[in-house]
Amino acid sequence: MNESASALNLYLHDFFFTVYPYICLGVFFMGSLARFDRDQYTWKSDSSQLLRHGTLRWGSNLFHVGILFLFVGHTVGLLTPHALYAHVISPAHKQLLAVVAGGIAGAICFAGLCLLIWRRIADPRIRLTSHRTDIAILVILWVQLSLGLITLPLSLRHADGSVMLILADWAQRIVTFRPLATNLIGLALPYKIHMVLGMTIFLLFPFSRLVHVWSGLASVTYLFRPYQLVRSRRLNLPPGHDRPRRAP
Repeated sequence: MNESASALNLYLHDFFFTVYPYICLGVFFMGSLARFDRDQYTWKSDSSQLLRHGTLRWGSNLFHVGILFLFVGHTVGLLTPHALYAHVISPAHKQLLAVVAGGIAGAICFAGLCLLIWRRIADPRIRLTSHRTDIAILVILWVQLSLGLITLPLSLRHADGSVMLILADWAQRIVTFRPLATNLIGLALPYKIHMVLGMTIFLLFPFSRLVHVWSGLASVTYLFRPYQLVRSRRLNLPPGHDRPRRAP
């Protein structure tokens, strides 16, 4: 019985950290393209600002500032090879920096997310106009953020930065199509749940309001264009039609 349970646990471990990442990434990219092709008018975040904007302003600003910092920090921290920063900062100091900066950004994001969830649930008008997926994705993000904050004290127990190196090696192997999950077996359970739920968010991304992130990224490109698009109000009209006419 114990051998069967161990074999099942090993199988699930290999699936979630070797196969599941590619399933989530595949659905993330292909699902986003399919939704943009089929339902372009849903490529947005439904705003409820007209109903009540006070809590939205604080909650949205805190949430977006915190989540952007966390996303960039996770991406750079996990996907940067150790050899590129080994001569600048040690793994121990890098992990301490990640814990402090991530804790601050996580607290900011957590406060904003709590305000957004409370606003969606406590206000009757907003609750009636909210889709179930809107509330569900906010709750999933709240759980994911809570798990991330729980892992911070666990990271401090490994002051040498060993856990950070293990996680970075796994992420870099996934990106370079060399998956290896054996080093993750000894990790604490909150780390594993946090990782699986994070991949699940990528899986749900194309089917939720999170897809409006692509629109935000696309709008940033306008800042770097060397030219400006100008739409004329007078289309298909002969030149000089707007000149003043003489009275007969």
